[in-house]
Amino acid sequence: MTTAPLLYVCVRPQQGAAAAEYESFRSAMRVDEGELARHDLVHDPLPPDVFDRFSGFVIGGSPFNVADPESTKTDAQRRLEADLERIAARAAEGDGPAAMFTCYGIGVVTRLLGGRVSRAFPEDTGPVAIELTEAAASDPVFGGIANRFTALTAHKEGTEALPSGAVQLATNEACPVQAYVVGDRLYATQFHPEPTTQAFTERMAVYRDDGYFESSAYDAIAARVLAASVTEPARLLRAFAGRFRPTAD
Repeated sequence: MTTAPLLYVCVRPQQGAAAAEYESFRSAMRVDEGELARHDLVHDPLPPDVFDRFSGFVIGGSPFNVADPESTKTDAQRRLEADLERIAARAAEGDGPAAMFTCYGIGVVTRLLGGRVSRAFPEDTGPVAIELTEAAASDPVFGGIANRFTALTAHKEGTEALPSGAVQLATNEACPVQAYVVGDRLYATQFHPEPTTQAFTERMAVYRDDGYFESSAYDAIAARVLAASVTEPARLLRAFAGRFRPTAD
């Protein structure tokens, strides 16, 4: 018997960026297309049987912001966030598929579980230094990577207060909550674990005029990104896939 595959959940309206992000996740996890399905949550709600079909979810980033006033959000964004909350709630309960939420997704999880999300902890686009907490050493996903590593970020909001029950796994000075786990099946990272430096610069080009950085600074920021070494974040995704990827009996 073969159980359900993993599912990449797209929350990016830009189709080109979404397709590239899927490939980044698949490559980082070292799985083929048969092992990582994809679902465009921007345009289609979660299927009714999604929790029966998949053993784990990876949720990509988005230009949306959780902390934006509800009155400014579109109906599509509100529906999308409600569906993401369903995924997070099932994973937090511990009896459904596992989930790893990244960037925008960490805000959805934080808010759902009673933490605080604010605009007080943005990070510039580019490479940043990340440090693991002591708790990360015994975590089955984070425990196998370096205690200090470089990751790629670009966000306008962050977690101000951890939700109840969350165990912090990673931090840095600019945005203190970089990753946490709830139970043993719900992970959230502020940084992007999936892109190579080349893929990240291509994503930067898509969002060049979206306020993450001065568009005139693209070349300088891209050069800094391409010079960075970002080996450890992808290892997190491989560990997640290895732990929750279905196996044939």
